[in-house]
Amino acid sequence: MKHDIPLFRRSIWSGILLVMVAAITLEATSLIQYFYSHKEIRSGASSRAESQLEITRSQITDVLNQAEAAVRNSMWIAQWCIDSRDSLPRITYRVVDDNPVVVGSCIAFVPGYYEDIPLLAPYTFRDRNSGELRTISLATPEYDYPSQEWFSKALGCDSGYWSEPYVDEGGGDMLMTTFSMPIKDMSGRVAAILTADISLVWLTAMFGDVKVYPNAFTLMSSQTGKIMVSPIQSMIMEDNIQDVIASMEGDTAAFKAIGRDLLSGTTGNKRVTFKGATDYIYYAPVERTGWMMSIVIPEDEIFGDMKKVSMRVWLLQLLGLLMLFLILRFVARNRVKYQALTEKKDRMENELKIASNIQKAMIPKSNNPFPDRKDIDLAAVLLPAREVGGDLYDFFIQKEKLFFCIGDVSGKGVPASLVMAVTRSLFRTVSSHQDSPGKIVKIMNDSMTEMNENNMFVTFFCGILDLETGHMRYCNAGHNSPVLMTNVKENLDVVPNLPLGVMPGMVFQEQEMDMCYDDSIFLYTDGLTEAENRSFHLFGENRMLSVLTTRRSAQGHLEAMEKSVEDFVGDAPKSDDLTMLFIHFMNESIRNDGRHHLVFRNDIREVSRLVGFVEEVLAGKEHDPGVEAGINLALEEIMTNVIMYAYPEGTDGLGTLDAVAGEDSVEFTVTDDGMAFDPTAAPDVDITLNAEERNIGGLGIHMVRNIMDSLSYRRENGKNILTMIKKL
Repeated sequence: MKHDIPLFRRSIWSGILLVMVAAITLEATSLIQYFYSHKEIRSGASSRAESQLEITRSQITDVLNQAEAAVRNSMWIAQWCIDSRDSLPRITYRVVDDNPVVVGSCIAFVPGYYEDIPLLAPYTFRDRNSGELRTISLATPEYDYPSQEWFSKALGCDSGYWSEPYVDEGGGDMLMTTFSMPIKDMSGRVAAILTADISLVWLTAMFGDVKVYPNAFTLMSSQTGKIMVSPIQSMIMEDNIQDVIASMEGDTAAFKAIGRDLLSGTTGNKRVTFKGATDYIYYAPVERTGWMMSIVIPEDEIFGDMKKVSMRVWLLQLLGLLMLFLILRFVARNRVKYQALTEKKDRMENELKIASNIQKAMIPKSNNPFPDRKDIDLAAVLLPAREVGGDLYDFFIQKEKLFFCIGDVSGKGVPASLVMAVTRSLFRTVSSHQDSPGKIVKIMNDSMTEMNENNMFVTFFCGILDLETGHMRYCNAGHNSPVLMTNVKENLDVVPNLPLGVMPGMVFQEQEMDMCYDDSIFLYTDGLTEAENRSFHLFGENRMLSVLTTRRSAQGHLEAMEKSVEDFVGDAPKSDDLTMLFIHFMNESIRNDGRHHLVFRNDIREVSRLVGFVEEVLAGKEHDPGVEAGINLALEEIMTNVIMYAYPEGTDGLGTLDAVAGEDSVEFTVTDDGMAFDPTAAPDVDITLNAEERNIGGLGIHMVRNIMDSLSYRRENGKNILTMIKKL
């Protein structure tokens, strides 16, 4: 026993020394962790602010681009109609009607251009109360449009001019900005200004409500410094940002630097002190407009949580040291019980196997799921890297439409598998009563962001294929572009959009295309192209495409792809989940016989598909650019008439547009099963008469007759069939 006492004392002193070393190590670790945490948090705050500025700039730029495109696309028809004054309101009406971002449009003529009319300025705007389009004249003594900035500054700007934000009391009666371009007549003389107004109410709501942090706030100023967005409503369009900065006390040098950057349109950020408080200011310009966006974040907002965490860590360290001391005191009397750990491990492995079986049971049968159908061959496979994974796929047929999706959850393991289960359930629930991929993805995104506490996101592709017509609508949310297998193999044209769960309230752009007999689409997750071998080389798209070259069944394609990946990876561990979905469209009633075919719904938004269709038809044909523009205009007139008038209001209808390009001409056929109507029966319009002397209507078909070389109509089997021929 006497020998045990010194040994016990030596153990106590050794334990105390160990505790002291541990205390010093923990304190040093805490300091290092605090330094790097401070650096990472600051970097994260900068990334959040700069990302929000970039997102806002992208959203604003998209609206500006749409307004500019609306004006530029109407310039040639406006120039063509200079000598037909009664057609001018139709141009402004179409600019507003075809472009939801445009709230008003005007063709304002140079004073005295027409000898009989000193001032002429027809203006079409969208009534804010009723939503209807109204056309008025801005050529009034009270308004004096020649003195307005949007008119006078645009006269010498051939590339267009964006005006300062203003409240237009004579026009749109709201805070707006205007894009203007000069219209020249055939002699090169500036005849008028064509404009597109966009409301800035949406800008205040969008950028003003941005909350990077709870107490952060946003500011936006115009190119002259006028405050456009501010948490203080009384400052909007009343105060100047330079005056506000000049009145601040504190870090004078930083404030002056910020003022210079705002005036010069420079992107940057500064740390400033004002009345004893420190803030971080991030700012960036909006190209072409001279506007400056700013986000102000209090320093306490950024590092407040870190300080609280640091204090808690320090308390936990003390508690840990105390526990370590107690453990050392009793270490000689206790032994680690390995049996409990072993049992726990076995139990966890068994639970993971059960979870894997549940996950596999959630997805539909992957091999020949529709044995009684001859119009489609479909197969799918999901290979998780671990017991459970975050990939998903799903498909079902409802009302002769194939609903399908594929997705990839960020992360791996159990958390990703739970998100996968929620995503698949949401798809089934939402798509059971929605037939629009864009709306399905939007509803899923809003639902997932509400419960996304772990900041996980899902790349997702959703499609709906009409098995009777071959028309496919789809929406991509940040997922890999599928491979479209027609005559050639190419990536399907997709708008990337944001993944699901990133940001609430997002609008996801829907796209569409037409599939023909024997067309296929191959969908996959990045676990395919990013599969790694022992040398860290990736499987890649080229190997994937080479496997797809050989003609096989849907299941055969997936088996060949899986074997190719296994041969490439070898004994290297799986780096990611792998999911594939192959859809082979086999409806023999829709064969690709060389004709160009477009199916459209009675929805005015379908008109936007014409430009790409005409480009496809005329590809490889020598023709004057004006011929293509004229064909687009004529087809737009006919297609608009079918959409607007062929079917009773509130009913759905489908029309088709077929085209055959010959050596020196192209033939277009528009078919619909709506109410009988012969547009060629309309009498010719004498455009030499004044508007008061002419009968109402007929200008559209008159324009089509002048553009096309041949026009014929017939009613056959309850369908309207209009054939047009244009020589190249």
